[in-house]
Amino acid sequence: MIPLLATADLRIDERGAPAVDGLTLVTSGERVLILGAAPAFFAAAAGVRAAARGSLRVEGLAPIEAVRGRIAAGAPLDPPMPPRWTPKQYVTWSARLAGHARAVARELCAEALARTRVESVADAPLGAAGAAARRATVLAAALATGARTLLVEDPLVGLPAESAPAFARIVARACADRRLAVFAARVPLESPIALEADEAIVVAGSRVAAQGAPAEIAAAERSYWLRVTGDVEAFAQAVEARGARLIAAPRAAGDRVGHMSIDLGPLGTADVVRIASDSRATVLELRPMSVAFA
Repeated sequence: MIPLLATADLRIDERGAPAVDGLTLVTSGERVLILGAAPAFFAAAAGVRAAARGSLRVEGLAPIEAVRGRIAAGAPLDPPMPPRWTPKQYVTWSARLAGHARAVARELCAEALARTRVESVADAPLGAAGAAARRATVLAAALATGARTLLVEDPLVGLPAESAPAFARIVARACADRRLAVFAARVPLESPIALEADEAIVVAGSRVAAQGAPAEIAAAERSYWLRVTGDVEAFAQAVEARGARLIAAPRAAGDRVGHMSIDLGPLGTADVVRIASDSRATVLELRPMSVAFA
């Protein structure tokens, strides 16, 4: 099976500065969570931002080719929407923009609105719609393209606690027969989106800090992602000699910052900081992996 997403030494610039720099990953799941990555990564995967360096493939294709070929479609977070348009108009427009004939577009629109539970407000102006209804409309617009792979940006962020679980169920059910990548800062482990995911990739900075089943990553309470500068090699040898386990990400030539995941084993976080100091290294970041599922 072709990976849903694959990158190699990917750099994406935003406002003249790198938002992503050196990201390398390959997914293996069909329903994937990408947690902690910069928003620019979603934009690039959805074909609306170009890579400055390296490669990015969606279903084995350049993102813009995947979108134009109706292989993939993106559902961005809260895009501008014409306030006088209705969900039916917006979703039909998306299907037509994807190249479908008028009659086919109407059929795809009706199916997508049903999947996302928007039928009851399908003819109401979007300007009067709530956040969940607007996000469901954006998801329906992606579904109506007919793409087999959906890329969804942070669908639960900012939603009220009482409505987020219901919307998560809508997302999970609406995309049940598609390949799915959800890009988010974090997702509750009990959310249907996390429960139905078969893979999670936790990104720290521009490095993969953890990859595996969501439940396994969330259960790793003794695991942290770590950024260290200085004598990174001496630090790594010292902490492993004390019983910790490190998985270091590859570093580019001349990069003095080490990105790694660490299973503390018998150590505490204060021990890690002391060992770094004794090794002429400095801990720049030490964060528990489980926050990705907070």
